[in-house]
Amino acid sequence: MIERKITIKVDNQLLIDALVEATELSKQNLKSALDKGCVWLKTDKQISRIRRIKKPLKIGNEVFIYWNEEILSSVPTQPTLILDKKSYSIWFKPAGIFSQGSKWGDHCSLTRLVEKMLDRPSFLVHRLDRATSGLMIVAHSKAMARDFSKLFADRLIKKTYLAIVSGSFPVEKISLDDDIDDKHALSHITKLAESQEKTLLSIHIETGRKHQIRKHLSGFNFPIIGDRLYSDAKKDHLEDLQLQAVNLVFNCPIDQQSININLSEKEQLKL
Repeated sequence: MIERKITIKVDNQLLIDALVEATELSKQNLKSALDKGCVWLKTDKQISRIRRIKKPLKIGNEVFIYWNEEILSSVPTQPTLILDKKSYSIWFKPAGIFSQGSKWGDHCSLTRLVEKMLDRPSFLVHRLDRATSGLMIVAHSKAMARDFSKLFADRLIKKTYLAIVSGSFPVEKISLDDDIDDKHALSHITKLAESQEKTLLSIHIETGRKHQIRKHLSGFNFPIIGDRLYSDAKKDHLEDLQLQAVNLVFNCPIDQQSININLSEKEQLKL
């Protein structure tokens, strides 16, 4: 693992040369690191991810590299394009894919994968946990990202999830409204099916607090199968998190037409 700051002392030094001098990594490894997003450049104006191997640097620039071979060797599952409106698109994000990257890289993030697949800039407008699969919207301009951020803030995008819990869920319908991080949170739960000591639930959330569904169901003593954060039997969960975003409903910011996207039955969670 390498976590290093490099202060540039030679004007017009190429990025790749600065990295070679400061690390024991080969040029091939460094090119891969740049492509996978673990190198950052700090100038007087900002700090941002940098990928251009021949980027000329200025004296005083700071380069940061966060090399973790285990992270960089990860091979992401590819997302599936559901709808392409050019200025935004809707995707099926598999479990195991991050919504966005970290300082350690972004090659396993939805935004980077979409950017490379469509050859367009990609902006995150909402999140799903890494362990959660399902539908996600990606904007392809800053203006569209602002439009979607406002729709989410105004609660004008309806989000529905499926979850599988252990045991027999005791009610057909219930609304859970325990605050999360001292903020109002509301989840509407509907029992869909029950089989082999498991229950399939449909959840519509009116608010979008972090881990809202996971926390609400755990607080109701029915943690989601595979939830290693909010279950008492953290180490006993061998399955992936059984939580999935399956439906998005909103008015298109481009033409105001109603968009109602459902994940295909083939991809949906089943008992």
